[in-house]
Formats: sequence, C-alpha cells, structure tokens
Amino acid sequence: MKSLVLFFVACAITSGATPLETDLCIYGGTSAGVIAAVQASKMGKKVVLVEAGQHLGGMSVEGLGGTDIDNQPFRNSPAVGGLALEFYRRVSAAYGRTAAFEAMLAAKGKDTKLWRFEPHLAEAVWEAWVKEAGITVLPRHRLKETNGVAKDGTRITALHFENGEAVKAKMFIDSTYEGDLLAFAGLSFAVGREGNAKYGETNNGIRTDTTHKQHDKPIDPYRTPGDPKSGLIFGVQDSPLGEHGAADDSIQGYCFRLCLTKDAKNRIPIEKPANYDAANYEMQRRYLAAGGVISPPHAAVPNGKTDPGTWHSLASNFTGWNHLYPIANYAERETMLRESRDYIHGLYWFMAHDDAVPATQRQAWAAWGLCKDEFTDNGGWPRAFYVRNGRRMIGDFVLTEAHLRKANPEPVNDSVGLIWWPPDFHSARCLVKDGRVWNEGAVFNVSKEPDWIPCGIPYRCLVPKAAECTNLLSPTCPSSSYVAYGAYRIEFTFMAAAQSAATAAAMALDAGTSVQNVDYPKLRERLIMDEQVLEVPAK
Repeated sequence: MKSLVLFFVACAITSGATPLETDLCIYGGTSAGVIAAVQASKMGKKVVLVEAGQHLGGMSVEGLGGTDIDNQPFRNSPAVGGLALEFYRRVSAAYGRTAAFEAMLAAKGKDTKLWRFEPHLAEAVWEAWVKEAGITVLPRHRLKETNGVAKDGTRITALHFENGEAVKAKMFIDSTYEGDLLAFAGLSFAVGREGNAKYGETNNGIRTDTTHKQHDKPIDPYRTPGDPKSGLIFGVQDSPLGEHGAADDSIQGYCFRLCLTKDAKNRIPIEKPANYDAANYEMQRRYLAAGGVISPPHAAVPNGKTDPGTWHSLASNFTGWNHLYPIANYAERETMLRESRDYIHGLYWFMAHDDAVPATQRQAWAAWGLCKDEFTDNGGWPRAFYVRNGRRMIGDFVLTEAHLRKANPEPVNDSVGLIWWPPDFHSARCLVKDGRVWNEGAVFNVSKEPDWIPCGIPYRCLVPKAAECTNLLSPTCPSSSYVAYGAYRIEFTFMAAAQSAATAAAMALDAGTSVQNVDYPKLRERLIMDEQVLEVPAK
C-alpha cells in the first residue's frame, strides 16, 4: 500500500511536460539507492530517487534476508558502519531486539541471527526512512531503452522514462544491479569473465579445476545414458570446457531468494505448475538415484522463514542460463525471469511429489510453502532475480584480485569503505567432463589459510573514465574485474559505497567540480565524521 501511495505522489509531482529538476538523481531503488538518497539529503541536497519497479530495497526486499555478515569462520561485521549500520539498527528496533544488538556490538560479538530480517520488514524500514528524510521517490519510472539518457559532452543532463516523464539533475548515481544508467549513458563496461592474463589474476576466466559446489555423485549427462549421440539432458550445456584461465562470456548463476514457511497459518502450498515438465528435472532424478541427497531449505531468517540461495547446486541456481541478462533488453529479461520462475516452481513440486525422490526427502520438502505475508503483490514469489553479476563499469582505475590478495597486496590509498568478503562466485556453466555432469567456475575460499584479506573500496572504482562522464558515480557496478566483484557484491558493501558516492556527489556539487576531482582528504574527513569504516579496525 505504501508503494502505491509513493507512486501517486510521484505522478502528481512529475505530471506535465516540464521535467522535474533536482541536484542529484539516483536511478535504482536498491539498498544502495536508498542509502545514497538519505546521505545526500542529510548533506542538504535536493534528491530524486527513481525506481523502475515499485519496491525500495533491492535484494533486501526480494528475499535476501540472510545478510552475509558474521556467517562464516571470519567475523566481518566490523566493516559495517555509517548508514549501513543504521539500517541494521532500525531493523533491530523493528524486531524489538535493540538491546541484544547493541550488546553484541559493544562486546564485539558474533551473532549472525541478529543481522537477519524478513523481506516485508526490511521494506517497511526503507519506506519509513525515505519518508522521514523527505526524499522524492519515483517508482515505476523505467529508463527508455533508446534515448533514455541525455548528455552534453561528458555531463549527463537528464533521464527520460518510458512513462513520458523526465528528470533533470546536476549529478547522477547508478545504483542498479544491472548498470542500465551507465550503459545507456555510453560508458564503458564489462560483462563476463576476463582472462587471468588481463589483470594478472589467478581466479578469473574458465576454471578447469573447479571443486567448490561440485557434484558429489556421478550424473550421466546424456538422454540415453552412455550415448553421446542421444543429446544432453535438460540443464547441461553443449559447449567445450575451454582453456584454464581463458576469457569467457559466462557469468555465475542467478537464483531467486524464496521466502518460505512451515507455519500452516501463513503457508501458501506450492501447487503443481500448469506447464510442469518432468523432463526438466532428469538431472536431479539421476543424482538421487546415485544416492545423492538434496536437502530442503532451512529456517535462516526470523519467524522460521527461509532465504535459500544455493545450499545445493541442484536446488536453486540457474547455472548457464543468465549470461546475457545484464545486457538483455527489458522484454528479454522478463522472459528469462518467467522461465526461471517456472523452473524453480517445478523443482519444488518435483522434490515434494515425484516418486524418484526418497520419501524422507519428499516429506521434508513438502513441509515448506510460500508466505502469505511476503511478496503479496506476486503470489508469494520474489519479483526479481538475485543478480549476482551485472555490468561492471570500466574506469580509468580497475579494482582487481591484486588489491585483495593476502600476499603483497596492491595498496588502496583512497578507501571510502571496506570490502570484507572473499572472491566469491558460483558456477557459471554446467558441462560434460569425463562423461559426467560437471559444474565449472565456482570459487570460494574460507579455509583456515585464506588467500585473501579485507580491502578498502577505492574511490576511483566508483567513477567512470573522465573522458566519458564527469557527473556520475556507481556504487553497485564498480570498475572491477570479475574476481574483485565477487568479493565486492555484498549488500552492506553496496550500502557503504553508496553513502560514500553520495557524499562525493554532494561535495562535487559544492565545489563545482567533476566526480573525478573530488578532494579525497576532505572526502575522507567527512566519511570518518559520518562513521564510515575505511580500514580494518584495530582489535
């Protein structure tokens, strides 16, 4: 209901032929977009926050409630500061757990559950915050795919939307996961995996040695077992493995972060899809027949709900399906989204009802259903993918594995936040290797001897090439390699980068300069004043 109210207010504000004028226009109502809007507003700037859909909060309201904070052997919560920490404090207040949350912070404790939340509660927090800050929000304003961005030389001057409205601004932030604004503005970007040689990396490109999330049971890939001429079963790609470390257009698989419950009062049963095709789950059928176990989701967020990501490689990710999503047009994205939802819907039905699934596993899966109080405008299903990789801006500086490596790391002298997560990417392809189904591309090192360290977010990776644009920043599509983005792509990192990007945008406006020429010592001083975390805190 609140989103509808915001929509009607926005229409009233922007109706007519005259564009809405503002200091800062933020495109993308993700968590980063909201944080950037709040920060710029705090600094006295007139802000317009534009969202193509109708919900604020990005993945935090699309099912990603199990935030990657203190959920691994290492403790990374010290990286959460500034407005990102304020968000989690507001979440804690909404749950009535403020005392426990503050006690954990004071004791430098580690309690994963205190950082987690339900999607509908996160959305309520975001909406209350923008209302409190007095931010103009324009939901259901999607950039025109052609002539959606107006420029004068290296400066963006206005955004034009499919509904006929427009916004003029002096400064812009692209806080989408896909990087649509920066791409429509003609900026350089990357999609896919660079070869290791490009930036002197070791974990980029094709991974012929993939062990993480590899199948633990053999699965015959052919329609007629043992017969390559019969073709491949559903979900296996007909492409060669390639050379280790070579460049490749593939990107890690997306998924939906479903919010499920066992509570009968709140549970929507997952019915058999109208277009169900049992052949789509032959890979799972063969894995189970080989003795494999596909465990059901488990409660990971408050009130016994879930946010399943990829606890099992045959239960969630759309490996090999979404390589073109970041650069696809809107219609193509909608098709990918629909087909992927159909697949995951059918998978949940298969696991709960097909005789090929052992009875104990069927019973465990059948206990879960969608939530009546989540995604209420979409029948209990998330409305968006978990876009693990969108476009990555290519600036004059590129963040790479070298800045994150434990041995002789490249220094970051312009930190505006802290990355505290390993290079983490899921499988990019599902292929045939040695006569069996084989996942390619996953990397995640949380061993006792990790090869990575926390790393500052370089301010330089948030800005484009000066020759291409001088009044745009992106906290969600930084100038980085595929490997570095695998460590960067955490919601609290997006939030930290967004607060810093908004601070820099405000300072550039005040100084009448480009985003590339913001005075870093002054920026650093302001960020520290606002309790941003720029380096690993002393123990």
